[in-house]
Amino acid sequence: MQVTQQQYYTPEEYLQLEEAAEYKSEYIDGQIIPMAGGTINHNQIALNLSTELNYAFKKQSYRIYMSDVRLWISQKRIYTYPDVMIVAGEPEFFNNRKDIITNPQIIVEVLSKSTRNYDYEDKFAAYRTIPMFQEYLLIDQYRVHIEQFSKIGKKQWNLREYDEEDNAIAFASVPFEISLQDLYNKVNFELVEPETEII
Repeated sequence: MQVTQQQYYTPEEYLQLEEAAEYKSEYIDGQIIPMAGGTINHNQIALNLSTELNYAFKKQSYRIYMSDVRLWISQKRIYTYPDVMIVAGEPEFFNNRKDIITNPQIIVEVLSKSTRNYDYEDKFAAYRTIPMFQEYLLIDQYRVHIEQFSKIGKKQWNLREYDEEDNAIAFASVPFEISLQDLYNKVNFELVEPETEII
């Protein structure tokens, strides 16, 4: 990821630029950072999970959002686009904008080589400032491997890992389970694609 030339943008400037931009960018406390291009495996995993979630929760009060919905993290002054978000009940919109929410209970990121460390560290730290945030899934697109962080108390998180030896992953904060076969359906680990960076 690469920061654009200008040193500092206000959140309002970012939103204006983003509305006219051809590609999506994140906003991190004054900096605009173009998002890396995705891969077929990345897209397939996010689609598989979102489809199963949407079906499972079609008669329950959970809403599923994919990467086109923006998240505002007020304490860190970050706008970002998580791969999948689950909201319990009604979404809380920032400044009445229907494309920006503030209250995900669960966030899922499909790991890319260019964003792996950021997703693990800085982004997870930012997500933890969201009061209703309860669960974080990091899904590897290059092998069968998932890390599930679930909140068990104030400043306390439990980690569980899943790999090819496991049959399914059960969410901790909502009544949902998905088999690893369904999660990785149509994912080809032999298909290695270059991750392009949008400049």
